[in-house]
Amino acid sequence: MKHFIQAVSGILIPLIALATGCTGCTGSNVADSIPAEEKLVKVKGPGFSQDSAFNLIQKQLSFGFRVPGTKEHKNCADWLYAELKKYCDTVYYQKGNATTYDKKTIPVYNLIGSFRPGHAQRAMLASHWDSRPWGDADTKDTDKPIPAANDGASGVAVLLELARNLKGNKPPIGVDIVFFDAEDYGKSEVENSFCLGSQYWAKNLHKPGYRAQFGVLLDMVGGNNAKFMWEGHSDRTANWVLVHTWGIAQELGFRNYFVSQRTGEIIDDHRYVNEATGIPMIDIIQHDPSGRFAPYWHTHADNMDAVDKNTLYAVGHTITALVFNPPLNLIQ
Repeated sequence: MKHFIQAVSGILIPLIALATGCTGCTGSNVADSIPAEEKLVKVKGPGFSQDSAFNLIQKQLSFGFRVPGTKEHKNCADWLYAELKKYCDTVYYQKGNATTYDKKTIPVYNLIGSFRPGHAQRAMLASHWDSRPWGDADTKDTDKPIPAANDGASGVAVLLELARNLKGNKPPIGVDIVFFDAEDYGKSEVENSFCLGSQYWAKNLHKPGYRAQFGVLLDMVGGNNAKFMWEGHSDRTANWVLVHTWGIAQELGFRNYFVSQRTGEIIDDHRYVNEATGIPMIDIIQHDPSGRFAPYWHTHADNMDAVDKNTLYAVGHTITALVFNPPLNLIQ
């Protein structure tokens, strides 16, 4: 799931200027906002293996379709929990239920792994791990589930590889890795029918009073020739996180991926997190200036052929550098 706010979910329309504090600037270049006079990467963190991340995507797909309510889904959830337990200081297996657009009750499993759980300054890094039950953007087999290699598994893989690296390299702040369930179980005609896992989490925080200084959502971060732009909701509610993150990416040489250009608002897990907790959270999500996602989005072609190791490296290296060079000095 992910859709522009002027559309119902899954229907993409031309972008228009939104009331986000930058009326008329949709699609404008904002490269001048990136601080160039000062190096942002001052602490060299651990490396990032795109090969390991690629293998972690394959592992997720090996369970089958991660559709809520299936045995494949539960098996993958158990594996994710076990993986987080290998690396994190504290792990939560949040189990609940959600009601779908067609009034079915499905299980929801959110997995949370924390580093330095007692640290007051925290970053929340998230991705969804479920797969869409239908290839409804395809031309055939539209009622069958999709592999969801990029749309879900790529973000999870980047964060699992990050967790592996943080095991032996203590981050300077607390880090919470969150895998949201049931993000892609919805229909475009029904409001709030997507992002069921993050909606459940928002009403049932894994830790009472949970708070992070900032957050980053990874969604579709492994695609071929991916472009990541300034998503509108992220810009409106967490501009300082965007500026810092894109500045790091561009400083590291990933300007071709991280494009300093505003687009419209996208409804995704970060919005529900922000609305429930006030945490400033950005969405690193592949889309182009016109509001289109990759051609394999919500189709059966979202398989391993859609994944590019170079993109995984660009995102993984950027997120790793962000953890070790957080923008906390920018907090008002």
